[in-house]
Amino acid sequence: MAEKSTVLILFGATGDLAHRMLFPSLYHLLCDGLLPEPFHIMASGRTRMDDAAFRDTIAEALKTYAQAELLDEDRIAGFLERIVYCPVSAGDEAQFAALAERARSLSTGPVAVYLSTPPSLFAPTAQGLAGAGLIGADTRIAMEKPIGKDLASSKEVNDAIGALFPEEHIFRVDHYLGKETVQNLMALRFGNRLFEPLWNSSAIDHVQITVAETVGLEGRVSYYDGVGALKDMVQNHMLQILSIIAMEPPARMDSTAVRDEKVKALRSLRPMEPDSVRTHSVRGQYREGAVGGKLIAGYAEELGKPSDTETFVALKAHIDNWRWTGVPFYLRTGKCMPSRQSEILIQFKPVTHSIFRRNGYGDALEPNQLIIRLQPDENIRLCIMAKRPGLDRDGVKLQEVGLDVSLAHAFANERRRIAYERLLLDLIEGDTTLFVRRDEVEAQWTWIDSITAGWKESGQKVVQYAAGTWGPSAGIALIERDGASWYD
Repeated sequence: MAEKSTVLILFGATGDLAHRMLFPSLYHLLCDGLLPEPFHIMASGRTRMDDAAFRDTIAEALKTYAQAELLDEDRIAGFLERIVYCPVSAGDEAQFAALAERARSLSTGPVAVYLSTPPSLFAPTAQGLAGAGLIGADTRIAMEKPIGKDLASSKEVNDAIGALFPEEHIFRVDHYLGKETVQNLMALRFGNRLFEPLWNSSAIDHVQITVAETVGLEGRVSYYDGVGALKDMVQNHMLQILSIIAMEPPARMDSTAVRDEKVKALRSLRPMEPDSVRTHSVRGQYREGAVGGKLIAGYAEELGKPSDTETFVALKAHIDNWRWTGVPFYLRTGKCMPSRQSEILIQFKPVTHSIFRRNGYGDALEPNQLIIRLQPDENIRLCIMAKRPGLDRDGVKLQEVGLDVSLAHAFANERRRIAYERLLLDLIEGDTTLFVRRDEVEAQWTWIDSITAGWKESGQKVVQYAAGTWGPSAGIALIERDGASWYD
């Protein structure tokens, strides 16, 4: 078993993610007694400040973002004592040397590094650590997505980090993999005899994956424009969900077996061609409208100039293997949509023959559906047909009913955890199962690059949709041409 890290060096510690998610998650782990002893957090950013000033910012963040029932002045004080701050800018050897000296004074145990920085700083930061002698045989490094902006740049980042760390010590973060309901996908499939025999093209008609956001740019103008929904959401979160839905059963629940099967599914995605992107993809961009009664300016207005960056994308994907032949996977994501939700719909095929018709009477059977909601409320719903009460003189009347499992209610006594709690704990303990392997990232980018190349070659432009709607009409037509409808 891997030795636990006793020092966590967090780059980008002054950023929003660190304050909203990372430090509250570490505090929760401390409250649960899950952090090793000793354990120190070395925070780093470009801003110059002393330990006390930085600790004050974390104290305020905990009051806002940590779970209220865990807030306790003594525990907060004990947590803050574990945090030190050391300003570092990429390329500044003296600052890296000072950081290394301070890290060694805290502990001689294994070090974990977390890069909550722009991807352009991944390699320079790792090289700065290496130059300061802080990378040892047991050092681990975690990187927030995105890993590159296409396959070529992804390989550059992976090559640079791979030159300093072995693959088993590289933790590529996709926070969706830390969500309980995403992990429940594997429990649902492989822990229940009921579903796995039907989890294939003989019983499933199609699969839908929707990740809808109500927000617009939200201050991410410099990052988002030129990136767009395809690279921001589909390349990582949505393809990771797809790979868990589509993968073959792993031999065991460990990092190698699980990720081996995920990458096989990703490599089976049918590449898009210039002809197929016209019929299998839709690009959209929101214009002015209203979300939740609040007026929203259009993307171009918010940006201050015209742009061809998509804020909505709908895709029809195929996985070319024995399990999924002929089953379309519909992916949809967008900004400024009517509600914030992440959902998976497994649409089963109808029964081959209905026995419930008599003399022209009797309700039609609705095919079964399995709906797995990831956010905002974690829920699993199975839609089945049941008989309506009555004497049935004109034939049996059926009605669709839902079997609902609310995870919040089913596990009411269990605290709902931030996804980063599990991911940070796995980093500290050296478990890579819920992190993305290099070949997964590159398989994802290979498919995404085929779409962007198809868009470029075919000249496919964004189409407008009003903020507060479910995207352009072309996105609805994408699925309705096949006789299906989006589950909203």
